[in-house]
Amino acid sequence: MINRKETTRIKVGSVPIGHFAPVSVQSMITTNPVETEKAIAEINRLAEAGCDLVRLAVPDMAAAKAIKAVKAGARIPLIADIHFDYTLALEAIDSGVDGLRINPGNIGGIDNVVAVIKKAKPKQIPIRIGVNAGSLPTHILDAYGGHPCADGMVEAALEHVRILESLDYKEMKLSIKATDVPLMIEAYQKLSAKVPYPLHLGVTEAGTITQGTVKSSIGIGALLAQGIGDTLRVSLTGDPIHEVEVGKTILSSLGLRTYGATMISCPTCGRCRVDLFSMAETVEARLKSIKEPIRVAVMGCVVNGPGEAREADFGIAGGDGRGIVFRKGEVIKTVDESELVDALFHEIEMYLESKAKES
Repeated sequence: MINRKETTRIKVGSVPIGHFAPVSVQSMITTNPVETEKAIAEINRLAEAGCDLVRLAVPDMAAAKAIKAVKAGARIPLIADIHFDYTLALEAIDSGVDGLRINPGNIGGIDNVVAVIKKAKPKQIPIRIGVNAGSLPTHILDAYGGHPCADGMVEAALEHVRILESLDYKEMKLSIKATDVPLMIEAYQKLSAKVPYPLHLGVTEAGTITQGTVKSSIGIGALLAQGIGDTLRVSLTGDPIHEVEVGKTILSSLGLRTYGATMISCPTCGRCRVDLFSMAETVEARLKSIKEPIRVAVMGCVVNGPGEAREADFGIAGGDGRGIVFRKGEVIKTVDESELVDALFHEIEMYLESKAKES
């Protein structure tokens, strides 16, 4: 069991973050908010996939003003990503945004930060302070040997924290990302030891779907396993849907959240006599509509199938033209290979119907 670090609680719209709230999954749309209908469609597609929060780039005043219309059609809270121009943050707040992502050091001085806080405070709109290893201020780099390091990243974050604290505003969460995974892990560990605020986890510029999934799973997963982290984004070069799917898988693999049915499958070997790859893909696709937290196994042979997957609620294992359906390690029936998947889902559906009657 993972013992999570206690942090302060904020709310982004209806989503609680910190103080042991479920770790939330975030993503970012690729659409400019001025393309209102397209932006709404992308947000709601992410919501359907299990995204809890979504960030929007706000490059200009037209985008900031468009947030109002986007929010009216969006099913999940919106976070405005603001850089350099503090008036965009002010307009985003007026447009009803649920959260802000700003860098207090790049929006034009303390007076501009004060203006943003003054407008955000009555609505308790949380602010994420984001520090990236690749864009540390010059004075930080000079103080820490001229190159990014965990201590320098932490100090950059603390400088921004002090600004908000001096304004008596503690509705904040922090991120301290790097593309180098060991550096990212070290930086978050050190920051977590120094602040009580919720942490947003991520490996920045992680890469394409394959590389980015591996790097993010290692970095984010390592921290979550230590109890560090309250919300996350898996940054991938690809369809944002993949970010949500990987984020959910990380959380479910660590037992931090449950997202309906999950599947386990063997890596295949010389004993396999069925088309395990196609069979596993078919089962995985059909499981997406099941919200009950069951575990389903798809195994390549009857030799190890029920034994290796005895903890699965339901499972199938292939043979040579025939296969077995099992439940909690006990064989239920033997059927032709072509009937295996349907036989599996017949057992699952009967179970779900019985549970529905009980409730």
